[in-house]
Formats: sequence, C-alpha cells, structure tokens
Amino acid sequence: MSTTPTKTKSTTCNGEIEEELKNALSFKQFDVVSDDSDHHYLHSHNNNNNKKDGRDCIIAPSSQAHKKIVQEWRILEKNLPDSILVRVYENRVDLLRAVIVGAAGTPYHDGLYFFDFSFPPDYPTRPPHVYYRSHGLRLNPNLYANGRVCLSLLNTWTGKKSEKWNPKESTVFQILVSIQALVLNEKPYFNEPGHAMLGRAIWEKKSQAYNEDVFLLSCKTMLFLLRRPPRNFEVFVGNHFRDRADSILRACIAYMDGFVRVGYYENNNDNDGSSSSSSSSSVEVSDRFKASMEKLYSELLIAFQRSGASVGNFVERLKVEKKTTPSKAPQVVLKKKKKQPGIAKKVIWKLKKVLGVGKGKAGVRANGIVGT
Repeated sequence: MSTTPTKTKSTTCNGEIEEELKNALSFKQFDVVSDDSDHHYLHSHNNNNNKKDGRDCIIAPSSQAHKKIVQEWRILEKNLPDSILVRVYENRVDLLRAVIVGAAGTPYHDGLYFFDFSFPPDYPTRPPHVYYRSHGLRLNPNLYANGRVCLSLLNTWTGKKSEKWNPKESTVFQILVSIQALVLNEKPYFNEPGHAMLGRAIWEKKSQAYNEDVFLLSCKTMLFLLRRPPRNFEVFVGNHFRDRADSILRACIAYMDGFVRVGYYENNNDNDGSSSSSSSSSVEVSDRFKASMEKLYSELLIAFQRSGASVGNFVERLKVEKKTTPSKAPQVVLKKKKKQPGIAKKVIWKLKKVLGVGKGKAGVRANGIVGT
C-alpha cells in the first residue's frame, strides 16, 4: 500500500492562492512587458498595423520621439506613487497602459481606473492620445463612455495656455497625476463646465446625488474588472480586490443605511460598517441609490468571494439571519402590515437566496412575506 499523501482539492487551492499572493508581492509599480494584445491603440489608425519582425512600426529607435519616450519611462519608474502603476511594451514603445487607484475621501475610493496611451510619431510636439477603459460607463464629466478623456494637458479641452501641453516641459507623469488629483476628485460634479461654484446648498445637493451615481458606476466597474482584468494586470487586480473587499462591502452598507455620505467612508475595522470621520447622524440617501446599491452589493459579495477574498464576516451575517429565522412557514401569521426593515436586512435576505443559504427550506423574507 502506498503511503504517499495525495493532494486534496483544498491543498491545491491553497497552493494557488499562495502563488498568487507571492506574485502580487513582487508586482512592480513600473515594468516592461511583451503582451500588448488587448491594448486599445494596437490597431488604431494612428499606428501602422504591419508589425514585421516584432519591431515598433511608427517610431524608429533612432528618432527623437523614441529617445523622449524612453526618458519618460525613467521618470515614471522613479516617481510613481503607490496609487499609480504603469506597463510599457518592449515591442511597441509607442504604447503604454496605466491604472490609477481611486483615492480615499472621493466616490472613486478603492476603485481601479485603467488608461491606454498612444504616442504620436512626432512626440513630444503633440501630447499622447489617451483612452479611458470605461466599460461603457461614464463616471466623470471628463471621462466619456466612449473612452474620451477631456483634459487641458492633453489639448482635448479648452484651458489656459499654462494648462495646455508644453512639448518642452509636459510629461506622462504629469498627465497621470492630473487625472488622479483633478479628475477623480472629491466632488466631480463641479468638473462640468457651467455648474455653479462650491458652497451653494442647491449645487452641493446635486453634487451629492452625482456622487451616488459615481459610486454605483465604480462598483459596476469593479465587477467588469474582476470578470476580465486587463492584460498584464491580472495579478494586481485580483490581489487589490482581495485586500479591499472588506472595506468596499462595509462602505456599501454604510452608504445604504445612511451612516455616512457617499465617498467619505473610512475603514477602521468596526463591525457595523458605520465608521466615518463625519457625524454619526443619519445622512439622507435617495431610494434609487438604495435599490441599486442593494443589487450591486449582492453581486460584489459573490464576485469577491469567488476571487478568494476573505468575506467570512459578511457571509456570517447570513448564517445568523438563518438561525434567527423561523424554519416553517405555517408558524408565521401575518395579521397586520409590519414596519419596513432597513435596507441592510433586505440585502442579507437577497444574498442568502443567491448564495443558497437555507436552500430547500421554507423561510421568511425580510419584509415579512413568506417565501419558499
């Protein structure tokens, strides 16, 4: 009889997770890669499609543009903040991809926002072309659903002369930092020309409503990225959301229940998801946002769980709900309409149904309606 131990499915999965974590730890802020197959500008009219000998076809190695781009690489490698990562291509010096991590204190917090760059043959006389990988969603006045990026530094928006592209001074690093700070900001509603100045109550209310939409679209973007992460960023995307799943889900609950204004959640690892630097008083949240967030919360929890994120504390809520819910429908008698429960309880019941908790047994919906 062989005494050689056999690998169980659990052992194999744990090994895969450990390998992914190892790769994540070694993931560089800046790196040169070879796979450019899903880059937006790979077959653009700006580029020659005849990639013979695997060499760059529009920018010769001896050209001024090539020298300038390589110089830009060095600037990026030395100066990128932790919240921006870049990949360039060994066979296509004219292409670049960057991801920006949404900053805390904004409705973009914990999200990932990818941009594809294409350098023209006469670079830096003209700025690079920049495409936002939007997944068909417009979550900022400057970032269109078709991928267009409106920014004075790119000469795609009117602005002061000092704000426009300067061939002698402007860099890709400046573009990325500008998008992070000026575009993906705390109150993107006011990025739109014609909107009133900050401070007026009516405009602040509209800004808050816009932030609700932004966060919903950011959550949808997370789901798209988990399903199909951009090439060369698969490890980073998976690890990012495994690390931040808990914070994102807590923020969703806090926003739905009005514990804190959308965009201002702070994760201090509390249990009720209500941590915030703001007042503990209730924040007005639209019914439309609550309904949309309820659905997205369910989808996010499932997606995070599938990616290997530690979301046991959220699943445990379902187990507690199951234990405290009567198991037989005949025991429930509805004599009068009961007060509607909080949105979090509705979400918990929905997740219980989606994840199959208590499947096959009679139960009671959170709103008091008997279900099977």
